[in-house]
Amino acid sequence: MARTSAEVEQQLSRLEIETPSWGYGDSGTRFATFSQPGCPRDPFERIDDAAEVHRLTAAAPAVALHFPWDRVDDVAALRRHAESHGLRIGAVNPNLFQEPEYKLGSIANPDRAVRQRAVAHLVECVRIATELGSTAQSLWLADGVNYVGQDDLRDRRERILECLQEVYAELPPEQQLLLEYKPFEPAFYATDLADWGSALLFCQRLGERAAVLVDIGHHLHGANIEQIVAILAAEGRLGGFHFNGRRYADDDLIVGSVNPFELFAIFVELGTELPRLTIDQAHNVEAKVEAMTLSVVNVQEAYAKALLVDRDALAAAQADGDVLGAHELLLDAFRRDVRDLCGRVRVAAGGVADPVAALRESGYAERIARERGSVAAVSAGGNG
Repeated sequence: MARTSAEVEQQLSRLEIETPSWGYGDSGTRFATFSQPGCPRDPFERIDDAAEVHRLTAAAPAVALHFPWDRVDDVAALRRHAESHGLRIGAVNPNLFQEPEYKLGSIANPDRAVRQRAVAHLVECVRIATELGSTAQSLWLADGVNYVGQDDLRDRRERILECLQEVYAELPPEQQLLLEYKPFEPAFYATDLADWGSALLFCQRLGERAAVLVDIGHHLHGANIEQIVAILAAEGRLGGFHFNGRRYADDDLIVGSVNPFELFAIFVELGTELPRLTIDQAHNVEAKVEAMTLSVVNVQEAYAKALLVDRDALAAAQADGDVLGAHELLLDAFRRDVRDLCGRVRVAAGGVADPVAALRESGYAERIARERGSVAAVSAGGNG
């Protein structure tokens, strides 16, 4: 039986999306960083921008932070600033890929001193997360090797496990450890945490509060992300999902801008018991707050379409072996125009019907450009 419009709206109103602090800062490509007028100069201003996205969409009440990019002298003040805007702190993301010592890896590095430094940073982030009220550590490792024989692959795995066990032991009961995988970049011969199976095996060794984080851009071409979601959810190890768009690799484009049907199909598999949902984007040429707003809107619409799928009819068609009948049920839901439905949900929750148009009309971009100037004091890069 299909959900009624009222039931879809009720379920959609529960959707919560974390936006990333690094998605509001100056970013670019490996060739250059492009500065935009009004780019936030510190974590407080990044939270201000996140608050504007939440005000418009009524679906983005949390901000994921990245350390040391979001380091401040007074962590409690940062938390109060977020709460004053009606936001909470989402996942804390440690950074193990920018220090020169990590050239040959962080927690997989053959040098014990380097591994100890990396673990110290991870434990520091656990403390920071506790002060911020965060309930998750979101870890992406850039560790890997470029050449056959560069290092012993089994030794690297044991080093990672040993370090992660040390960090896991420091987690307070309310925090999860989310492990994100990626098939390549910056390492090209072998990435230490290359796929969902590798991440899952580590999580199983660590404990129940370790779970896998899936990112749309962190897959080789042809990977069936929906199936990965289904497997991890069935195993109870789907801890989070990073939304973005990609055509070639980890492009970090606006959500749904390349393959909206894939986005819809992912939500069909996610169902209503959603994991932690986070936007992970690097807005290189587009206006940052506007792009983030559009991404949240696209996620809302994809989820609404997935909620419209007649699950009983779908199950019956699948049981009968009706291949095209089952497929057409999904196509029918995907083709529905849900913009008005999503607009009603946003308005009922205190947002606006058309967030992108409202943002443009509000003059927010022009105002922050005047207040902040054209060059940010602190720039954030991309997160894996």
